[in-house]
Amino acid sequence: MSVSLRAATEADAAACAKLYAPYVRDTCVTFELEAPAQEEMAHRIREYSKHAPWLLAVDEARQVLGYAYGSRYRARPAYDWTAEVTVYVAHAAQRRGIGRALYRALLDLMRLQGFHSALGVISLPNDASIALHEALGFEPVGVLRAAGHKHGAWHDTGLWQCRLGITGAAPIPLRGAAEVLASGRGRAVLERERLRTHS
Repeated sequence: MSVSLRAATEADAAACAKLYAPYVRDTCVTFELEAPAQEEMAHRIREYSKHAPWLLAVDEARQVLGYAYGSRYRARPAYDWTAEVTVYVAHAAQRRGIGRALYRALLDLMRLQGFHSALGVISLPNDASIALHEALGFEPVGVLRAAGHKHGAWHDTGLWQCRLGITGAAPIPLRGAAEVLASGRGRAVLERERLRTHS
């Protein structure tokens, strides 16, 4: 199976919503309580993509196998160079390296944009997600105890951080996600991950 990566558009909202719904309904991986409808997912793709890439992994039949995106961490402008990152892979497509490929590409594209830091927020326990983040350079930086209540229980969340820029260096103006995706270096990032996920 050959898997390629590309930027999401609003036309992919239904596929992303379908992939995400079981995580909302059946797990505590996300603290969302109601699965977003197609229209809400389209809104998220449109708005989040203004800040950082929203990437899809698709097979030869153009079926969406997973997605990853960066979103604004906090609204105050001093936080502009930090983004929260998220990845979801369809249950049937897990353990094929798709989540890792999506995250590698997302982080490299964010480096090209000029981001300094990426944050992963993980509902605990979640050994698989922790292993993925740490394999890609994230380090644990804190735990919020009983941060959310879902499925009849309180759940902790852990915060993992990946430094994308040079510590102590002054920030550079962020490049837009669309600009980076359209650049030669951005296209090379997506092509590299396509080759890595070919099997």
